[in-house]
Amino acid sequence: MRFAGWAVVAACCVVLVARAAEMGAVVQKDSVDVHAAPRLDAPRVSNLAQGSTVRVASQSGLWYEIRLPDGKTGFVRVIDVRVDPATAEDAGANVRALTTAQAGKGHVTETAGVRGIDASDLQSATRNQAQLDAMVGYRATPPAAAGYAQAHGWPATQVAFDAEAKPGNGNALLDTASSKETASLAQQASGLFGSLGQKIGSMLGTAKQAAPKPEQEQAQEELALGPEIAGRVLGARPLWENPAAQQRVNVVGRWVATQTSRPDLPWTFAVIDTPEVNAFAAPGGYILVTRGLYELLASDSEVAAVLGHEIGHCVARDHYNVIRKQQLAELGKQALSAEVPTGGGAAATYARGYVEKHGAAVMLTSLDREAEFRADAAAEIYLARAGMNPVALYSVLQKMAALGEQSASLAALYKTHPPIAARLDRIDARAYRGLEPYLARD
Repeated sequence: MRFAGWAVVAACCVVLVARAAEMGAVVQKDSVDVHAAPRLDAPRVSNLAQGSTVRVASQSGLWYEIRLPDGKTGFVRVIDVRVDPATAEDAGANVRALTTAQAGKGHVTETAGVRGIDASDLQSATRNQAQLDAMVGYRATPPAAAGYAQAHGWPATQVAFDAEAKPGNGNALLDTASSKETASLAQQASGLFGSLGQKIGSMLGTAKQAAPKPEQEQAQEELALGPEIAGRVLGARPLWENPAAQQRVNVVGRWVATQTSRPDLPWTFAVIDTPEVNAFAAPGGYILVTRGLYELLASDSEVAAVLGHEIGHCVARDHYNVIRKQQLAELGKQALSAEVPTGGGAAATYARGYVEKHGAAVMLTSLDREAEFRADAAAEIYLARAGMNPVALYSVLQKMAALGEQSASLAALYKTHPPIAARLDRIDARAYRGLEPYLARD
């Protein structure tokens, strides 16, 4: 899942080459067929029962090449087994086993003492306009994205998603939350200030400002916040100097975003130069992926899976909603101190000044666990709609899980996301219901 100066304390730097080691895995399902090749129609060479242990030698697309207890080899799908999380001693071996023919030119650089982006970095970083301009310069057009998809054989597919947020018709999640907070604020007004005549008006005025905003106002605030926040993330960590990677995330990301309920946002994607494993979704369609995460990804579908999760956050306005709640809390403090501005522009004024006050620290705010699970579900739907296999998300999460909870590169991600095992469990529980026709895609 969720990007001034900085330094990496490098005790050593080791290039991790694919297929150089094996790692353990446990069969997840009641019965798993082992195939002679990474295809569902390949001959079956063995069958494994739930709980069986195997060794994963490498990844081939959405398949693992495994070594069986009798020494034979075969292939199982990435959703058939759960890889063992690394210990501090064998994290490198796990990465070697699961990183094959991937985005970072076939290798991952694992640096000891990784220092990730922290909240203080994002709060203090100034907006880097030059880097933001460069990020926007890589933005892909919908026709370019469609052309890339056609060249790769990804057909746009209609797939229902009942839980998809549709802000264009009003965001029910935000409206409901805001209504509850407004009611609570109004109740405070009558309870705390019932005998203080002048402050009643102030409190009720704040409650009015806290009422759900019209769709147009929310959209305008998103579009204003996005580049402000992204520019400050880029002030903390610059773009990775890899034009091919920047172009790739933009064309793949734009194709996936086109399959959502908000295709017309100014979708803009970037890879930032930091070895940690993370990604960030700023309001309005500005998405940043770390180099450390990008280098783990073995295919366009895995790139799309990562971007799809972050796109899901943008579609649902998850970080915008966090900002809105902070805004409501600030309005409440102003009311309690009789500092509520007069007139109807207090909320908009706060939104304009938000980034100056808080920087981009909202990017490291923990979202509700259900928001993260919902973004995973959205990513699977978007992958299917974009002509890819929704299993690609599971593959990415397996890579992250394999690094282990003690991995320095995952420190920030674990602070803001549910445990990866819990996310995999939730996907297993959904069992790809409604997505079965798309599980055989390459």
